[in-house]
Amino acid sequence: MNNFIGIFDSGIGGLSVLYEAMQLLPHEQFIYYADEKHVPYGEKTREEIIGYVDEIIQFMIDHDCKAIVIACNTATSADVSILRKEYPDVPVVGIEPALKPAVQFMEHPRVLVMATPMTIREEKFQRLMARYEKDAEIYPLACPGIVEFVERGELNSAGLKAFLYRLLKPYCEGTVDAIVLGCTHYPFVKDAIAEVMGNTVEFFDGGAGVARETRRRLMEKELLYTGDRKGRVIFENSAATLEKLRLCEILLN
Repeated sequence: MNNFIGIFDSGIGGLSVLYEAMQLLPHEQFIYYADEKHVPYGEKTREEIIGYVDEIIQFMIDHDCKAIVIACNTATSADVSILRKEYPDVPVVGIEPALKPAVQFMEHPRVLVMATPMTIREEKFQRLMARYEKDAEIYPLACPGIVEFVERGELNSAGLKAFLYRLLKPYCEGTVDAIVLGCTHYPFVKDAIAEVMGNTVEFFDGGAGVARETRRRLMEKELLYTGDRKGRVIFENSAATLEKLRLCEILLN
């Protein structure tokens, strides 16, 4: 089976998911699609996002993808259930904030969920939070602006740290035990977040879980490549620039 696994995000944040998938599935071929023309998704309407995602899915189907990974919490919230009905023969794997492992890592933890505004307000996340609200104190925090820092390649700048300090000040000094990075862009600024928080919290994100679910779905459909070729990645971008392609390579490595 020589088909690709398609992975996409509103921008370059989904590379954090691609990295995990490449570690778990080193012989597979991947297409990574960054929708730079429309980044960030987190401040768009649900209808706009569904339109963008439909175009990307068609691109993936046209390019012979045997499975599709939505490496974007916002797009998953907006569209994954619709896509699974429209493409029943293609495994479609979404991502959601890694709230379950964050809640379970200690008894009744205080958990801060950092996510995009749309992820926070969507019913999918509200249901997820309700499932665990008896087991933890959960603080959802909409974080507009972080995606743009990552897209500029600012992963540890003074400007980013000042921005994070203003955003996270109410939660510093031991007021939370864990942080869920509920956007695939956020793992790239985890070190900066940890510094602002005083390096006292546990971090959780959904990348590794998505990689495991992708492998499971491929095995279930007998689509997993079982040879020993070297895997590869093809980068696609709705607003491709050499600068963005170089940044993709830097972040992936």
